[in-house]
Amino acid sequence: MFASIPLPTSCSSCVETATSSASTPGQYRVLPDECVYVDQQTLKLQESPETVPTGEMPRSVLCCVDRTLVDQAPPGTRLTIFAVASMFTTNMTKSAYLQVLGLSKDSMSSATTAFTPSEEQAFIALARRSDVYEILTNSIAPSLSGDYTVDVKKALLCMLMGGCRKKLPDGINLRGDINVLLLGDPSMAKSQFLKYAIRAAPIGVYTTGK
Repeated sequence: MFASIPLPTSCSSCVETATSSASTPGQYRVLPDECVYVDQQTLKLQESPETVPTGEMPRSVLCCVDRTLVDQAPPGTRLTIFAVASMFTTNMTKSAYLQVLGLSKDSMSSATTAFTPSEEQAFIALARRSDVYEILTNSIAPSLSGDYTVDVKKALLCMLMGGCRKKLPDGINLRGDINVLLLGDPSMAKSQFLKYAIRAAPIGVYTTGK
């Protein structure tokens, strides 16, 4: 998965002679049309955002899945995996990875949350209220307060809800994704806002620019 397969320099089943081409190094090559292929995928397993100390980067490890395990885990999905630790070499540097043998999705993941009919009716009633914007804004990180947090919470709310996808007359598609850039001095709760957003979003990955 992470490195090429070394080709043999000689054939152990051939009768070697002084003029045999079978024992000549460099005479073997891969025949792509006669190979058997399996699906493979590289995943990055990351520790849960709620366990990451404030201001630190979550740790991660590469995982290799193949065959029926491919495309079973979209980004942000919480997993429990059964794997074998292994090593691969790139540019004379050895790195660790996990060869996944099995995986199961976490039943507590917000991506698999199911709502009852009564909860759906409560959501509909909330959406019809004229002050729904203020209610949802105040629900964003309620432990964080201050005048400067109001606009930040509104921006995060718009980011979580997303915009509307538009198609211009010339055929160009505009995505409805809303991006937010938070700038501020240290100890202004930027990481706390991000951690709340990752917990509220159905699927998300906590990362940093470091």
